[in-house]
Amino acid sequence: MSRLLLNCDIGESFGNWTMGLDAEVMPFIDCANVACGFHAGDPSIMRKTVSLALKHGVQVGAHPAYQDLQGFGRRSMQYTSQEIQDLLHYQIGALDGICRAQGARVSYVKPHGAMYNDMMANPAQLRAVIQAIAAYGELPLMLLATCDNSAAQALGDEYGVTLWFEAFADRAYDNHGHLVSRQLPGAVHHDVETIVQQALTISRSQPLTASDGSPLVLQADTLCVHGDNASSVAAVQRIREALKPA
Repeated sequence: MSRLLLNCDIGESFGNWTMGLDAEVMPFIDCANVACGFHAGDPSIMRKTVSLALKHGVQVGAHPAYQDLQGFGRRSMQYTSQEIQDLLHYQIGALDGICRAQGARVSYVKPHGAMYNDMMANPAQLRAVIQAIAAYGELPLMLLATCDNSAAQALGDEYGVTLWFEAFADRAYDNHGHLVSRQLPGAVHHDVETIVQQALTISRSQPLTASDGSPLVLQADTLCVHGDNASSVAAVQRIREALKPA
């Protein structure tokens, strides 16, 4: 990809319960990571979110998770490699069917929450995820950019799966390039100026300051932004404007 794409986790409402400001953030992003019903979302929400993305020319990505609606997919769960593949195929296929009904297709996959974190911590699980995507066919995988992407890239190359490395504008990092746990203070940035500055630093391949004070350079293809409140939508707008010259 020639420039840093903005992606956002979206479509996370459920029934009459609304989460996020999807309509407000969609005009400013490139890629919509659409919840597939296991941590959030439902068939109607998926359809509406796909329609909104297509209206704004935004790529639709599957955002699959562990089957954990109550825990919002943020709790680690024990699955075999085959079960992980089955979970992914089920959710990607559901969203892809909704896309096809509207004349589109799923464009990539980004696992959600604990599944995302677990695959970055466990090479066997990352292999299972990549195998699932290779079997489904020709979809890029979005995963965390760290201080060294080479092992993940080698695994993607082994199975012929394109990898899109992702950085976060509003999260703190440790010295290995992993996200600081949300349970720790300072893990999530809330100040708009701080978020915009981190986005620009990443886009220029300049060093961030890790949680231990050391410099950290991330080589990323895409930047995750959030649109769950008015301040975060304002930050996305600012980031979009700031990145235009690039």
